[in-house]
Amino acid sequence: MRDFYSPWGLPDTVDQADGLRRMFSGGPRRFIAVVANPLASFTGVALERLAAVLALQGCSSLIVDAADTAPEPDESVALGLSCAIERLSPDVSYLPARDLPMRWVDTRGSAARFLEEVQAAAPDRDVYVVHAQATDLARLFSRQSMRPVFLAEDHPESVKECYATMKWLSQRCGWMSGDLLLLASPSSPRVAQIAASLAGCADRFANVALHDWAAVDPASLPQSLPEADLGRLVAAQLRADELPVPPAWQLARHATAAHARGH
Repeated sequence: MRDFYSPWGLPDTVDQADGLRRMFSGGPRRFIAVVANPLASFTGVALERLAAVLALQGCSSLIVDAADTAPEPDESVALGLSCAIERLSPDVSYLPARDLPMRWVDTRGSAARFLEEVQAAAPDRDVYVVHAQATDLARLFSRQSMRPVFLAEDHPESVKECYATMKWLSQRCGWMSGDLLLLASPSSPRVAQIAASLAGCADRFANVALHDWAAVDPASLPQSLPEADLGRLVAAQLRADELPVPPAWQLARHATAAHARGH
């Protein structure tokens, strides 16, 4: 899975609401939307860690990689999406899906039918992690309330791109909160500062709330245990419409203040 980077048009449906209700209603959320960041180099590690956390929480997953940097699907996808799915482990499967959502766009600009086809192709998966550009996620999930997961790395241009997609999705889809995976060493002294700065800008200038964040170490080994912060973030994603948890940047700020008072 570290080497991520390293069917066709269907008739429009008159009303997709019933299918969407069945996908998104009842029980834990089954879709996690991950916003692709072209200025983040370690996206494969982030997706790998997400899948590992889901497995530890008892959920099998299908990574649907529809970003511009994803591999193109095998020609066998013409026979059905299931033919292009790669099983990486009992708990994790991977679908290279570059450009696939556009093949299901209807006259209203929605590609929601693609999500139904994904579920039909891998009905045994508990959670579907969809990694795509903001424009494709808008077509796929625009009729749903989502809390997307944004990606950024420890350099200014990557963070600016992350903020820009937060603002765009809030205007296009009305998604007014999100989570952040910051691809940087958790021990870096800049990590909490970057998350707090991004949260402040998103709140002040785009009215978007950064609900939670976690650092993902690009140098982490595949067999290493995922970070506790990431486990909390994923658990909250699966219950995104239920009880919220305090934002990690706020917890970090309070912990810093408490530490300072102790000296």
